[in-house]
Amino acid sequence: MGHREDLLEGAKRCLLEKGFARTTARDIVKESGTNLASIGYHYGSKDALLAQAYVALVETMSDGFDGAADLATEGAPGSLERFRRVWSDIVATMREPGSIWRLSMEVMTSDLPEVRDHLSRAQREGGRGLVSLLMGVPEEEVSDETADTLGRFYLTLMTGLIAQWTFDAKTAPDGDALAEGLRQVIEAAGRA
Repeated sequence: MGHREDLLEGAKRCLLEKGFARTTARDIVKESGTNLASIGYHYGSKDALLAQAYVALVETMSDGFDGAADLATEGAPGSLERFRRVWSDIVATMREPGSIWRLSMEVMTSDLPEVRDHLSRAQREGGRGLVSLLMGVPEEEVSDETADTLGRFYLTLMTGLIAQWTFDAKTAPDGDALAEGLRQVIEAAGRA
């Protein structure tokens, strides 16, 4: 690996251990075995590097949802069963020790403008990934319009879920509760 990759891997480890606000450039350099100048050269700033490290952690996590390969056999794309399964897999990642989702809350509640700016630009792709999982279509086939509507709806649900799990994991909903809530919304909309 080169310095760029070493920095990214070191930043990921620092984020998981210390979070955004407590990670210093020196921490990243120590963890990656590189030098301070490498951060500016390869990423522009420590915050830009941390933002990219966070996005990489989220992408790695979404690629590894338990049973993701089984989705084709567990609920038709767009079905309530698929919805339950995907959100159950996401909730399972929130239960893990050292879950990266706490970092999302840190970004939302902290004054980290460069990190927030970088992550704001990644929102469309995050929504696109959720649409792909829930609707059973390849990410490259999810249009920008769908990513900006249905994807943002799913991201809003994700943000609320992260907040609830951060606030009180004992009372936060699981995939079954979310699916039942959606079923009730669909039922009420059908009566309207």
